[in-house]
Amino acid sequence: MRLTNLVFLFVGVLLFANCTPQLNSLSKAEKAEGFVSLFDGKSLDGWHVFKNGNNYWGIEDGTIALNPGQRGGDLVTDKAYENYELRLEWKISDCGNSGIIYGVKEEGYGAVWHTGPEMQVLDNKCHKDAEIKTHRAGDLYDMISCSIETVRPAGEWNQVRLIINNGKVEHWLNGTKVVEFEMFNENWKTMIANSKFKSKPDFGTIRKGKIALQDHHDKVWYRNTKIKEM
Repeated sequence: MRLTNLVFLFVGVLLFANCTPQLNSLSKAEKAEGFVSLFDGKSLDGWHVFKNGNNYWGIEDGTIALNPGQRGGDLVTDKAYENYELRLEWKISDCGNSGIIYGVKEEGYGAVWHTGPEMQVLDNKCHKDAEIKTHRAGDLYDMISCSIETVRPAGEWNQVRLIINNGKVEHWLNGTKVVEFEMFNENWKTMIANSKFKSKPDFGTIRKGKIALQDHHDKVWYRNTKIKEM
């Protein structure tokens, strides 16, 4: 190979490295937009287990990983958020189940799902929840099913964008908006009344709440977790 070709190859590698953000870091564009990282790939700083329950969460190859155990606990952010865009990636084990739950209030409640709606994380291929229309990956759990199925198989990474702005919510999965709805209005109250959450009086009423990663006793991984407040 000629020296000039080697030079061009070396420059190309440098440019690619500079344009491609490292795992669990922010790109220049994300920094300019106002995103901040929620996970540095090394520690669970900024997170804790809901109500100080049993902790089976840890760090594995630069990911937040759940190592299933009995009577574990959901991982929640230390900080509460109201209007924001959350970005992350998740990967689920074979036939696994987890979830991204938002609008969570900790004080006075026994579980994250007593207040927070959920963006489902699931292996649609073989988990039994996949048999229920509104329990599949990307769904607003037990309330709205995805407009199109974009989830990737177990063991592959899925990209999430969760946007909440003045009660208007969007679920994005792998580059496609799959669910859209509005909270805190009469239609929202009707949706709750027709769901499994109807017995929880404060479900879906918290405007500023914490974000949770669900411990559903199945192996799951999260990474590249970042947020922009609006």
